Amino acid sequence: MNPDSPGPAPPSATETAVSLPLDIAIHQRTLRIALAGMVLFMFCAGLAAELLIYLNWRDPYSLIHFFGLSYEENLPTWYSSMLAFSCAAATSLVAVASRRRLCGSITHWWVLAIALALVSLDEVAQKHEDLGTYFDYGGVLYYGWIIPAGIFVVLFGLSYLGFLLRLPPRIGRRLAAAGATYVLGALILELPLGYLADTVGTDNLTYGLIDLTEETLEMIGLSLFLDGVLLYLAQLSPARAGAGNS
Repeated sequence: MNPDSPGPAPPSATETAVSLPLDIAIHQRTLRIALAGMVLFMFCAGLAAELLIYLNWRDPYSLIHFFGLSYEENLPTWYSSMLAFSCAAATSLVAVASRRRLCGSITHWWVLAIALALVSLDEVAQKHEDLGTYFDYGGVLYYGWIIPAGIFVVLFGLSYLGFLLRLPPRIGRRLAAAGATYVLGALILELPLGYLADTVGTDNLTYGLIDLTEETLEMIGLSLFLDGVLLYLAQLSPARAGAGNS
């Protein structure tokens, strides 16, 4: 090596960080059609699975388990988990955009993002059911985990009332409807499911149809939430902000 030759140039200040400008366009109507189509597909496939179980259909390829919303570790579970994770990711982007525009409520957005990430994880791990071991009741409270979950949901909802009211009315209504739909499926419908499980068992069509409705409502709630968050993110985008200030 020639000692007189210049060595590698030291990195400049602009080379200490990597900038990846991204311009991603999501057509809201296309997204809504895709989300609605997926929910409809999951519902119809799940309904077919429940009816085939009722008819004692022979299932050599385990299609009932793969498509049935009453089962875990299958296609609906994967989709629900990915949908919740997409909501968490979109909420994180809103938190970052809110910080840049100094919009306030940043902590609320980050807490929501973390909660949704945990929902995504729990869709696969099903850890919430372990709480039922501490609340051994029967009847509508057969699934005892709904007791601590219900208390948490009430407190969480009350703490977010002001947050929702500070949002643009259209966004606030959409997120409130999404949350109510999800809670109706994930929590409220557990009451009749628990009663049926405690009295007549789970191997009947009524239980399967209520379980199908529960899982479908959860998907609808997450879909509404993702649509509302992305709509709000579009309002926070620099292009929209620049247009508003022009």
